[in-house]
Amino acid sequence: MKKPPRRSDDALITGWVFFRYMVVGIYVGFACVGVFAYWYMYYEASGDGHTLITWDQLTHWTKCHEWENFTVNNFDGMDFSSDPCRYFTDGKKTASTLSLSVLVAIEMFNALNALSEDGSLITMPPWSNPYLMIAMVVSFAMHFVILYVDVLADTFSVIPLDFKEWLVVLAFSLPVIIIDEVLKFVGRRMHARELKERMEEWEKKTQ
Repeated sequence: MKKPPRRSDDALITGWVFFRYMVVGIYVGFACVGVFAYWYMYYEASGDGHTLITWDQLTHWTKCHEWENFTVNNFDGMDFSSDPCRYFTDGKKTASTLSLSVLVAIEMFNALNALSEDGSLITMPPWSNPYLMIAMVVSFAMHFVILYVDVLADTFSVIPLDFKEWLVVLAFSLPVIIIDEVLKFVGRRMHARELKERMEEWEKKTQ
């Protein structure tokens, strides 16, 4: 009730809203691919001993058999001594699970962004829509079941994540809220004058 009704000629999705969706979408793609690359290139906290590689090696892994003296460490019961290039196929389960978990988490957090078109989560907190909260809990629960029930984990080619790996998932997924909060703030500033004029016009009509 703090906004006037839409005009009949108002676009369903304005240029600014489309820009917001595009920025968020780009970040979603970056986060999912980024966490995959992060595991291969930088992540050592798991202590599993997997070999860290370079960006060039990761992006040209199909040429692995042409590399001279390329070797990787064995980990998680997998032996790569006979074919180290299997590191990019059989050895990607953790990286793939991280990427999938980031996608699930980031979409749940982005659902919170959709509570209001331009309002902050500070003024419209998550619990203002209990049904959304229930849906998020159910979605996360289903994801946990897939990860931690062995039969399902094998079916979906994923593995259970430990606490440190979940921190990585949160580090890559939570920024989607910050990004959209910043974009909403900029949008409110940009359209404040227009909204004020429309509100005054609406109040005159209703008097």
